[in-house]
Amino acid sequence: MFGIFDVPVAGAYHLVMALSGLITPVLTIVGVTIAVRLMLHPLARAAVRGEKSRAVLAPKIRELRKKYGKNRERLAQEIAKLQQSAGTSMFAGCLPLLIQIPFFIVMFRLFSTTTVSGHPNGLLSQTLFGTQLGAHASATPVFLALFALLAVVAWFSARLARRSLTPDTPGAGLIRFFPYFSILGATVIPLAAGLYLVTTTAWATAERAYLRKTYLDG
Repeated sequence: MFGIFDVPVAGAYHLVMALSGLITPVLTIVGVTIAVRLMLHPLARAAVRGEKSRAVLAPKIRELRKKYGKNRERLAQEIAKLQQSAGTSMFAGCLPLLIQIPFFIVMFRLFSTTTVSGHPNGLLSQTLFGTQLGAHASATPVFLALFALLAVVAWFSARLARRSLTPDTPGAGLIRFFPYFSILGATVIPLAAGLYLVTTTAWATAERAYLRKTYLDG
């Protein structure tokens, strides 16, 4: 399924291993993750601008649904007209998010797979305070610190999500708990992938707060 990512994963692996020879593997993981997030920042901006466009149209769309709710064809036509006049669509902001997915898949595979191009993933044999980056969750100080960091990031992320939800948001109750799934995920992935996870989620939360203040709350 992920065979199409073998080549980019191999390329990223050689780059990360080269950087690991200059700085510690942990700083390499954090640095490469931040570099990728910076590269994708324009897409994150586009996604939030699309969200703002949808938020502006939401009240009018609700009115159209009340008026034409029993006539699906007419409702679709009226919504299309409204979006066309506003220069947006229901999927505004979705494309930037979809474009980011391959990057995240490559990064996750790089820090979680035991082999790259048929050879052992040398990155996972490195250590952090005596714990191998390829090790899985255990009651060691390194993993306890990782879980604590993920919990803090999840709390801030959940708090931010609550500000984005409205009473009529589908699955609003469940969405509030989504950020905490990262802690559960960290229990089944190698330490290296856990470091990537806490870095990328922390960045995403801070980025989301900044963009929301800039485009949605401003």
